[in-house]
Amino acid sequence: MKRYIPVKLLDLLENLISVCYFRVKWKNGWSEIFSIHFGVRQGSVLSPFLFAVYLDDLSRLCDLDTSSHIILYADDILLIAPSLSKLECVLHACERELTRLDMVINCKKSCCLRVGSRCDAVCGNIVSDSGQVIAWVTEMRYLGVYVTQSKTFKCSLKHAKRSFYRAANAVFAQVGRVASEEVTLHLFKSKCLPVLLYELEVCPVVKSQISSLDFAVNRFFMKLFNTSNIEIIKACQCYFSFELPSVIISKRAQKFTRKFE
Repeated sequence: MKRYIPVKLLDLLENLISVCYFRVKWKNGWSEIFSIHFGVRQGSVLSPFLFAVYLDDLSRLCDLDTSSHIILYADDILLIAPSLSKLECVLHACERELTRLDMVINCKKSCCLRVGSRCDAVCGNIVSDSGQVIAWVTEMRYLGVYVTQSKTFKCSLKHAKRSFYRAANAVFAQVGRVASEEVTLHLFKSKCLPVLLYELEVCPVVKSQISSLDFAVNRFFMKLFNTSNIEIIKACQCYFSFELPSVIISKRAQKFTRKFE
């Protein structure tokens, strides 16, 4: 109503969500019909928009405080604050707003991480309104990206490389000695590279990290073509028009930057 939605549309949405009846199918059997009076339909095109509107007031809690930020993506919440006291204040404000929305923070799945010149200093506990302590960690995952405790904002690639090697070895074990190089490399591009390069166009990666990504890809080529000669590997990559991660990340970063120009 605060967004001045037409009354007829609001009535339609209210009826769509409040008058919901379900039953569960198990093999050839069906359960009794039951009703659900809260939540949105999982998989519905409209559900993400409704959920975003529902939590929108939460993202506005720091509108008057430019030193702190609340970042939302669906039900994943990231709080950024310049000090421990400020972080705890923002946390309590979020808890009060979520309580008003009949929701709650899962403190067991939450964590705190420090980035800055005093990142190694021992920090006091961050305690929620319910009295639960949120643990301090040296590494955290947010939207699939691992951020590490450091003096500057830094991402860890070890998890991505571990998953990449697992996927590459699985592809090679299944088709590496049977299918043609074209087929193997196509599977490698579509199934393995996305695991390695996920969101790196917006992450702060240094030159040594990019070199390690190139090395991981070169190792797969060495295994595929049964050679350790880097010149032969480069010739194969040129022949198959295969770009290394360093080139791909650079192009993606430029494309991402152009969106905001």
